[in-house]
Amino acid sequence: MSTERGDMMGTAFTRRPVAGPATGDAAWLLRLGYRPELRRRLGPVATFALAYSCMSPVITAYALFTSPPGVVLGLPLGWGLVVAAVGQLLVALVLGEVVAQFPLTGGLYAWVRRLWGRRSAWLAAWVYGFAMLGMIAGLGYGAGPYLATVVGFEPSVDSGVGCAVVLVAVATAVNLAGTRALGVAVTAGLVVEVAGILVVGTWVLLSQRHRDLSVLFDPKSAAVALVVGAGLFGVFQFSGFEAAGSVAEEVADPARRVPRALWLAVVVGGVLSTYVCVVLMMTAPGPGAHGSGTGPLTQVLYGALGPAGGRAALGIVLLCFLSGIIGLQAAAGRLLFSAARDGMLPGSRLLATVSVARAVPAPALVVAGAVPVLLVYISRIFPGTMAAIGAFAVLGIYLGVQTVVLAALRARVRGWRPAGGFSLGRWAFPVNVGALAYGVVALVCLLWPPLAGSSLPLVAGALVVSVGLAVLALLRPHRRSGAIAGDAVRPPAG
Repeated sequence: MSTERGDMMGTAFTRRPVAGPATGDAAWLLRLGYRPELRRRLGPVATFALAYSCMSPVITAYALFTSPPGVVLGLPLGWGLVVAAVGQLLVALVLGEVVAQFPLTGGLYAWVRRLWGRRSAWLAAWVYGFAMLGMIAGLGYGAGPYLATVVGFEPSVDSGVGCAVVLVAVATAVNLAGTRALGVAVTAGLVVEVAGILVVGTWVLLSQRHRDLSVLFDPKSAAVALVVGAGLFGVFQFSGFEAAGSVAEEVADPARRVPRALWLAVVVGGVLSTYVCVVLMMTAPGPGAHGSGTGPLTQVLYGALGPAGGRAALGIVLLCFLSGIIGLQAAAGRLLFSAARDGMLPGSRLLATVSVARAVPAPALVVAGAVPVLLVYISRIFPGTMAAIGAFAVLGIYLGVQTVVLAALRARVRGWRPAGGFSLGRWAFPVNVGALAYGVVALVCLLWPPLAGSSLPLVAGALVVSVGLAVLALLRPHRRSGAIAGDAVRPPAG
């Protein structure tokens, strides 16, 4: 297939041509085979805020500390966070090189397609897409106890479902309002979260400390905590930042700003989440202390700030959940849009449609909101479904991201030399190998029942991947697209 035909097929569902001669980012996008449809309204701060909100480090910390054993992990927890942070920083650097050369909407799907091919890209998008939608559902449902505590009613299954519906509806409204509204929302979420960590966290540490710094070096139960508790804590803590790459076509100078946002989210998120964990380990009450479904966190905040202040602090946590849902829905919608404009999905013409007024992929965003709500309602009818969804969400994100890391390493072996605005130079190969090694260890922690704590992630992951492979083999959706694929490494001329 010629490059010209690939370009034409890759833009089969473009709705609006670029006006005037293309320069800068628009010219680079045209070289990659797409006409500009989306508006570049995200600056460096908003791009970083999106990466940070999708990772949701503070939400993860609070969620994992709802179980009292979390407060005594001590030294193993610290090392688990450090190892995961370093590993994910290597991953962020690899993704930075990829997005710098291919700053395309859809992120992971587009990267795998250019590095490897259409078939692997479709399968990666299948797994990663389900994981993102499941994460949105999980965050919406998980915010239920916080909403119940803030508003003042008893948390229940119905309140969890209602909270998820409300939060996803608000997130959908924000995303449909346009890219600028998205940037404002995630930036506001970033400011509120960081301010809450520094102000509330420090006050709680000063007023409610039950333990001294020795808890950070406590080797108690190290054999179990290091592998199960700390290992999984770190793996869960640093996932989702790569979603910022999904909005690359809406970022000015994406080849430089998106890579910076990825690694900066890991660094800043790692520092702040570590601080949250330290505060919780030193201030949380002993085993058996719970509070309205939010674990020891409620008692800590109420003890330090009083009932009104505690509810306000939990309100900040609730806003962090909302910010994470907004960012994840934005990324999931653009993943669907990216695959649809290549003709990879049923209803591609509709899903590839861009709102003329707001310049966002409105139908894809609506689907990215409707599916999580459907998953939440299914979990109400079939108890235990949400546990399977949550177990797969982080696993699926790691599987998708590691597909990019593997594709990048495969391309390097075949001669790929990154040609974007960010390059690791002679460190590229060892960093790529290190990122892949970390990913394999993380996936083992998530999949192997003795480490994961149950067989649920393995079963859920096997089911999603098996269905994806069956669809790929029977329907062959990758053959419907003529979009450019596997062109990161071009054969030598002659």
